[in-house]
Amino acid sequence: GGTWDLFKYPGIRSDTDMYSLGYRFKPWTSTKAIGSGSDILNYLRSAARSHDIDKHIRFQRRVISASWCSTRARWDIVIQCVKSGDTERLAARFLFACNGYYSHKEGYTPVFPNQDMFSGDILHPQFWPADYSLAGKKVVVIGSGATAITLAPAMARQSAKVTVLQRSPTYIVSQPEQSFLPKILTLLLPDNGVHALMRMVGILKQTSFYLVAKRFPKLVKSVLLHDIRRRLGKDYPVEKHFTPSYEPWDQRVCVVPNGDLFSAIKAGEVTMVTDHIAGFESGGIRLKSGKIIVADVIVTATGLKMEMLSGMDLAVDGKKVEIGKHFLYRGGMLDSVPNAIFYIGYPNASWTLKAD
Repeated sequence: GGTWDLFKYPGIRSDTDMYSLGYRFKPWTSTKAIGSGSDILNYLRSAARSHDIDKHIRFQRRVISASWCSTRARWDIVIQCVKSGDTERLAARFLFACNGYYSHKEGYTPVFPNQDMFSGDILHPQFWPADYSLAGKKVVVIGSGATAITLAPAMARQSAKVTVLQRSPTYIVSQPEQSFLPKILTLLLPDNGVHALMRMVGILKQTSFYLVAKRFPKLVKSVLLHDIRRRLGKDYPVEKHFTPSYEPWDQRVCVVPNGDLFSAIKAGEVTMVTDHIAGFESGGIRLKSGKIIVADVIVTATGLKMEMLSGMDLAVDGKKVEIGKHFLYRGGMLDSVPNAIFYIGYPNASWTLKAD
């Protein structure tokens, strides 16, 4: 399950369409183009079962090290059982690492001044407490990326009063959660045909959006901001809270389904604040502007901690491989590291597509 098993924060979902994020060989049959975390996890498990992949998975195992021996032309891999701590060894001709680029043990959280003074709960989305109640609480979400804009309207639906605190804005585009096209195609085509066609549509939309944004950044910027103004009203300070200093796709553009973030803002359930943190106080956060945001809960949606290969040790003929000092060919192979692929997905399209 990876990401979709680890992250359980309110509202977790995909930020690209599921027809292109999903597998080419496994149709996504839901009419929801943007999948919830639980739906995606069920889809993954179904794919594993239906293709007998689960029978070949050694669960509750952590790879400690992988060492290539040129003399024997093979990888020697040390694995640890999570429950017992016992180690096992495997030998392989080829190593394909699909364990992502971030640490599963800890998220990235900056050290904020006087953080220990805060009397409420400080949560990181990567380790969301089960059955945590937000009802009636004042919540500050620190961050402006996909996680922050997903959390805010979802927490507001749990009767929380939410403030999103960001240093600088991010480009945000609204996308329909459901598409009418699959419903029509289902009447004409089998599931595999619908999936293949919708996958092609998703890829074309992502590619054209990216290429047009890079070729005509001013135009795309104008269209994105016009849509936000239309949703929030002419008097809302869009320039301050939703206009980044960079061009579209210089950084990833975030997606909100059905404009849920903008609806929550217009309803007064979510407030945007663009400022810098001076420090934490017992009852909230003090900003450099002098303003104090009162909070019962602070959520640090400040990102992931980078960690290649889930921290496992990699060696070639007894010499430790320092990944950062090697050339990465086509985002998949390291120089001087034979018979190995390290899968990293696309930063500007559905992550899964690059595996194809």
